[in-house]
Amino acid sequence: MRKPLLIAVVLLLAACAGQGERDIVVVSVVGTNDVHGELTPRDDRGGLVTLSGYVSALRAARADDGAVLLVDAGDMWQGTLASNLSEGRTVVEAYNALGYAAAAVGNHEFDFGPLGTKAIPESVGDDPQGALRQRATEADFPLLAANLVDEKTGRTVAWENVRASTMVTLGGIDIGIVGVVTADALQTTIAANTAGLRVAPLAEAVVSEANRLRADGAELVIVLAHAGGRCTAFEDPQDLSSCNPNSEVIRLARAIPEGLVDHIVGGHVHQGVAHEINGIAVTASYSSTRAFSRVDFVLDADAGTIVEKRIMPPQPNRPVAFYEGEPAEPMSKIVALAERARELAARQQAEKIGVYLDTPMTLRPGPESELGNLMTDAVREYTGADIAIHNVRGGIRAELPAGELTYGSVYRMFPFDNRIAIIELSGAELRSVIAEQVHNVGRRAGFSGMRVFIECNDDTMSIRMLDPDGREIGHDDRQRVVVNDFLLMGGDDVLQPVIPPEGFAIPTDTELVRDVLLQWFDGRGGSLDASMFYDETRPRWNLPAELPAACAYSSM
Repeated sequence: MRKPLLIAVVLLLAACAGQGERDIVVVSVVGTNDVHGELTPRDDRGGLVTLSGYVSALRAARADDGAVLLVDAGDMWQGTLASNLSEGRTVVEAYNALGYAAAAVGNHEFDFGPLGTKAIPESVGDDPQGALRQRATEADFPLLAANLVDEKTGRTVAWENVRASTMVTLGGIDIGIVGVVTADALQTTIAANTAGLRVAPLAEAVVSEANRLRADGAELVIVLAHAGGRCTAFEDPQDLSSCNPNSEVIRLARAIPEGLVDHIVGGHVHQGVAHEINGIAVTASYSSTRAFSRVDFVLDADAGTIVEKRIMPPQPNRPVAFYEGEPAEPMSKIVALAERARELAARQQAEKIGVYLDTPMTLRPGPESELGNLMTDAVREYTGADIAIHNVRGGIRAELPAGELTYGSVYRMFPFDNRIAIIELSGAELRSVIAEQVHNVGRRAGFSGMRVFIECNDDTMSIRMLDPDGREIGHDDRQRVVVNDFLLMGGDDVLQPVIPPEGFAIPTDTELVRDVLLQWFDGRGGSLDASMFYDETRPRWNLPAELPAACAYSSM
């Protein structure tokens, strides 16, 4: 809301018959989500540097007539070399300088595992959540996780500066903030790093904490939910026709009693939302600092009630001279932090791999793409395995640009410290994995070393798997399958049908997936182009045009 409009609203409200003088306060809630360590501007990502200019400008615009609440919905620090070199410490320092009020714990906050160089605990004394807990102690704001439960106590985790909710006061308004993490959090990070934890239902945790906050006097209740939703049209916040009604954050909003919660800041799936659902303003702003969300609440401070709310479309985080009539100059401290981190990472990022990409290696919708096939081919060829399986949707974080390939590009593509793992599966076991993935629309695993043909007859699924020579892989054929330790521990449920009761043995001394990719590139040398890895006339996944939901596989 620009100042002239705000002044008009204030004058109108003050003149209402019978109301007398009213103390009107505007609270602008600025939300970020899935920042993933983006500190400096890059391509369409403004980084925390650019964001700091918007925050400074908005605070200046609100100095006399309201307040700015800056919050985050999780997945703050894992994703760039500049952040990962300090296991997210630089991002926490930047958040402190920006003045965040609270942040939710996201699934990728667990990715660094124990504090230090170990990606997962390797001995009894290693704390699986060591890095996360250390970052929490360094934050000037609380990390919130109302539905993250310690299995030993049956209660919400009680780590230093990690809690279920918090209360802040801005502009004389008491604001309660609750944090929750997605129901699939433990399946979307390394299982070894979430040992001893479970995730309770989101809605139950939110309702319980929101009721407590209201009882303590909260006039505004905000939920930071590391849970996803997707809408594609933002002209009218009341129009939900472009939204996925089954998405987690929308289901959460609909499960909350009317009037209990005012605003949910979502995330996790890297999509946009800026809509009113069940009377709740629900927002999410893509990922990696491409945008931020903003909702303005106009409150009658005397009555503690909301007079008006304005839900804005996702706000592009691009450099501008002014925002809300004020200079959008980045904060000098954020610039200095980001520059220091950039310099530490720059030399390693610029290192050339010895490969030239004639075309970009891109991710297409679905399990097959130039980049997904390249990655699975590379890991399979380097390890000599028969089959490679990878969670290409979510397990690949960035595309590879055309031109001289650098370490930085490969790191952005795969920033995780996952290790290579090789298991042996029978053809029957491999079919059970494929059968589960068939209905995993949008997130099917990618693979190399075979082509799969699916047919559905009378709702009965048949699966044919052909090796590179065109020979069918039989039920009893043994296959060496290369995966990563994330999948081995149940990540994304890809290997769930074949995980033994005692679990797979987890490797601690095999090579990192990223290092395998780098060595494969180094061994190939020369130039590569997309046609080497994606042939639409010979897809690896071959599925019916229409896949009945009832189509089921039986190994009998």
